[in-house]
Amino acid sequence: MSKHTIVVCDHIHEDGLNILQNTEDINYVYAADIDKVALLDVIKDADVAITRSSTDVDEKFLNAATNLKAIIRAGVGYDNVDMEGCSKRGIIAMNVPTANTIAAVELTMAHMLSCMRKFPYAHNQLKNDRIWKREDWYGNELYGKKLGVIGFGNIGHRVALRAKSFEMDVVTYDPYIPSTKATDLGIKYTTNFDDILACDIITIHTPKNQETLDMIGEEEIAKMKDGVILINCARGGLYNEEALVNNLKSGKIAMAGIDVFKKEPATDHPLLDLDNVTVTAHLGANTKESQKKIATQAAENAIESARGIAYPNALNLPIDESKIPTFVKPYIELTQKMAFLAAQLDKSAIRSISVCAHGEIKGYLDSLATFATVGALAVSAGDEINYVNAKFIAEEKGIKFDTCEVNHCSGYNNKVTIKITTEKRVNTISGTVFDEDVQRIVELDGFDFDIEPKGKMILMRNNDVPGVIGEVGKLLGDNKINISDFRLARGKDSALAVILVDESVNHKILDQIKTLEAAISVAYAEV
Repeated sequence: MSKHTIVVCDHIHEDGLNILQNTEDINYVYAADIDKVALLDVIKDADVAITRSSTDVDEKFLNAATNLKAIIRAGVGYDNVDMEGCSKRGIIAMNVPTANTIAAVELTMAHMLSCMRKFPYAHNQLKNDRIWKREDWYGNELYGKKLGVIGFGNIGHRVALRAKSFEMDVVTYDPYIPSTKATDLGIKYTTNFDDILACDIITIHTPKNQETLDMIGEEEIAKMKDGVILINCARGGLYNEEALVNNLKSGKIAMAGIDVFKKEPATDHPLLDLDNVTVTAHLGANTKESQKKIATQAAENAIESARGIAYPNALNLPIDESKIPTFVKPYIELTQKMAFLAAQLDKSAIRSISVCAHGEIKGYLDSLATFATVGALAVSAGDEINYVNAKFIAEEKGIKFDTCEVNHCSGYNNKVTIKITTEKRVNTISGTVFDEDVQRIVELDGFDFDIEPKGKMILMRNNDVPGVIGEVGKLLGDNKINISDFRLARGKDSALAVILVDESVNHKILDQIKTLEAAISVAYAEV
C-alpha cells in the first residue's frame, strides 16, 4: 500500500496526532519541535502539512515543499499563509473554522459581561489591592439593552441566541445571508448598517478581508450612542485601533472588550494603558475542548485531502466560499464525497458526470459540478487532480458534463443527485444535509438509505432471499473483518446492502463474497 506523507509542523492536541499515527495509509511525521530552518528539509517529502500560527507558509516554505498538495491551517485565521503562492503552485489551502466556535462565543459573552460589570477591575481592587469598596462598582445589566451583531455566521448567530436568553433586543447585519436565517430565530435583521451603529452594544464576527478591515472607524463611531460598548473577539483590525483608542479616551466609547489585535503579540499597545478596556491575549480558541476539536478536524481533513477525497474549508478555490451562504458549504463537500464514492463502484473509464439538484441548493449547480468533478476524477487521477485543473483534465479525458434542476422531490427541502456513467454502467447517488451540517446519502441506485458518507464500505447487490446477512457476516468474521454497521434496502426482486467495516477489504475477500449464491454484484469503496 502506498502511503501519503503528512507533516505536522506545529503543536496540536494529541488526539489529532493519534488519528494520524493510527491511519494505515498515512506516513505521519511530527516536526513541531524542530527549528523552522530544519523544517524546510523535512517538508520536502510532504503531501500535506498541518500548521498553526508558529509556522509561516511563505515563499521559502513553499519552495522547499516541492511535493505539497495541500496545507491545513489548524485554526480559523490564515494570515501566515501565502495564499497567492499556494494557488500558483496548485496547493489547496484549508483552515478549520468551526472547531473553536463555542469557545469564541463564550469568550464574547464573557467580555460583554465584563464590560457591563467591570469585573476585571473590581476583582483586581479586592484581590490585589485588598480594598472593599462596593460603591466603586455600579455596572449595567444586559437585560433590555440593544445588541448589534455584525456577521451572522457560526459564531455570530450563537452569540445572538445567547444574548436573547439574557432578554436583550438583538439585531444583526450580514448581507451574505437570507434574512430568514435570523428572523426564524427571533433575531431582527437589517440591511441598514446605521441600525447597528444605534445599538447599546456592538459585537463583530466577520472574516478579515478588504471589505471588513477598519469596518468601524471614526465616521462610524461618530454615529454611535454616547457610552456605547464595543466587543471584538473575531480578528484584529476590524475596528480601527487608532479610532478605538481616541474614543475610549474621550468617553464616547464607554468600554471595549478586545481579544484580538492588528499586530500580535500586542504587549505594548495603547489599549493596554486604558482603564475602560477588558483585554485578553487572543484566547478565542483557548479551551481544552476546542483544541481537541481543532486537532481532530485538522487530522481528518489532512487525511481526506491526502487521499484526494475532499478538501473541506478550502480557501483558494475557484469558488469564493465567502460569497455563498453557509448552508451551501456542506452540500458542496457532500457532492464531492458522493462523486468519489460513485466513481469507486465501477473502476472503469468515466464517460459522463451529471449533477442534479432540488430546492434552494439548485441555485449553486455550477459550484456543485466543480466539486463533483474533483471527487469523481480523484479515483483515477489521484494527486494530480485539484480544483484548478479538474475541468481541463476532464476535457482531456473526453468526459461530458450535465447539470439539471429538479422541481419536485418528495421528502427533502434540498437534495443533490450525482450520476456517473462509465463504460460498464450508471452509478447514481443522492444526498442531503440535515440541520446545519449533518451529511447523509439517502439513495443509492434507486434504493433508499440513510448513510453517513464516511468510512470503509462494501456494497453488495443480492437476490432478496433468506440467510444473506448471516453468510456475509460469517465470511467477514472468518477474515477478521469487523462490521461496524449493516444497512439493507429492499427492492422488488433484489436488495442492496451497505456494510461498513473497520478494516480495509482486499480483492480476495470481495471475490469470496461474489461467490455467494445470492450475490449479484459486489463493490468496495472508502470515503
